[in-house]
Amino acid sequence: MDVGDIERLLMAARPQAVAALLRNFRDLDTAEEAFQEACLRALKTWPGNGPPRDPAAWLIFVGRNVALDALRRKRREDVLPSEDLLSNLDDAEGEIVQHLDAAHYRDDILRLLFVCCDPVLPSNQQIALALRIVSGLSVKEIARAFLVGEAAMEQRITRAKRKIAESQVPFEAPGAVERAERLAAVATVIYLIFNEGYSASGGTAHVRASLCEEAIRLARLLLRLFPSEPEIMGLTALLLLQHARQAARLDASGAIVVLEDQDRSLWNAAMIAEGLTLIDKAMRHRRPGVYQVQAAIAALHAQAKRPEDTDWAQIDRLYEALERLQPSPVVTLNRAVAVGKTQGPAAALAMIEPLAAQLSGYFYFHGVKGAFLMQLGRDAEARVAFDQAITRANTAAEASHIRAQIDRLIKDSERGGIATARS
Repeated sequence: MDVGDIERLLMAARPQAVAALLRNFRDLDTAEEAFQEACLRALKTWPGNGPPRDPAAWLIFVGRNVALDALRRKRREDVLPSEDLLSNLDDAEGEIVQHLDAAHYRDDILRLLFVCCDPVLPSNQQIALALRIVSGLSVKEIARAFLVGEAAMEQRITRAKRKIAESQVPFEAPGAVERAERLAAVATVIYLIFNEGYSASGGTAHVRASLCEEAIRLARLLLRLFPSEPEIMGLTALLLLQHARQAARLDASGAIVVLEDQDRSLWNAAMIAEGLTLIDKAMRHRRPGVYQVQAAIAALHAQAKRPEDTDWAQIDRLYEALERLQPSPVVTLNRAVAVGKTQGPAAALAMIEPLAAQLSGYFYFHGVKGAFLMQLGRDAEARVAFDQAITRANTAAEASHIRAQIDRLIKDSERGGIATARS
C-alpha cells in the first residue's frame, strides 16, 4: 500500500477520529495533536502491515493512548509504557472497534459541528473553526472558500479556539432549541465540506470523493433531525445532484471534463432520482432558500438528456432569485454564464465587468471573461484574460483545465458557443 492511499484513508477517517478524541479530552488542541501523532504512526506501520479493518477506530485508539500518555507525562504520575506496547495493536484492535461501534462514534461528527457552531463565536469564526477541526481543511483551503487572505483566516481560527477555551463551551450535544438556533451555520459547514471535496482544490488532480460522501452523510443525519425543514432538504438534494456526476467529471488521465462534454450515461441515476424527489418535496413548502434554489439549478442540469436540452432561461431566472436571497459576486458571475447562453456574450460581459475589483483574484472570473471576449471577436483582450486566469489557478489541474478551455473556446467561437469552467 503506497503513501498516497494511506493519506486518503487518513483524510477520510479524520472527522470521526478528531470528533471522538475531542469528546474524550474536551480540548481542541489535544484532540488535533493526538490525531496527528496517530497519523504519523499509521504512516510508519500501515505500509508494511496493511491498514486495519476500521482505520478511524485504530486512529481513535492510538490517539487516545497518545493523549493519555502526554497527560501522564505532564502530571508525572505514571511511568510511560514502552513504544512497542503502544504500537502493538493487533490484539486490541478488534475489541476497541466493537466498543467504538457500540458507542456510535461516527455520530460524534454531527455533535462536534454543533459545538463548533456555538453562538459564543461570531458566525464567520464558527464556520472556519468547524472546517478546520472537523474536516481538517488547511488554512489556505478555508481562506480560499471565504475569499480572504491566509493570515486573516489563521487569526480567525486562533481567536475561535481561544474563545471556546475561555468560555468553557461544553463538548456535548446541544438540546433541541440550541440545535435549531445553530442549524444555518451547521448547514453552511456541511456545504463547504462538500464544496472542498467537489472542487478538489487541495493540490491533487482527483476529486476528493471521501469529503463529498461525508458531507452527504452529515446532510442526511441533519435531515433526520429536521425532517420538515425545506432548506435541509434542499441542501441534501444539492449535494446528491452534484455528486451524481462524479464518475464523469474526470477523464482517464485525471483531467477535468466540463459539464457539456460529460458522458451523461455515467451519471448516477439513483442519486439524481433521490435529489429530484427531495427538491420537489422542499419546494412544496413554499419557503425558498439558497440551497433549494441551487438544488433547482442542479436539477435542471441533471434532467437535460443532452447539453442543448438545458433550460438556460429558467437557470437564469433561478440565479436571479439567488441574487436576491444571497447577493454575491460569485452568484452574479455564474448567472452571467446563463445570460451568455440566452442573451449573448455582450450582455453577459456587461454583467460581469463591475465584478472585476471583487473577483480580481478568482481564476474562474478571468476564464469566463476571456470566453465572452473571444465570442465578441476581441481576441487580444481575451488572451490577456486567459493568461490572468492561468496565473491565478490554485492547482496545476486548474491551470491545465483553463489551457484546454482556451483551445476549446477558439473552436467554439467559430460556431457561436461558449464553454463554462464549471463541471
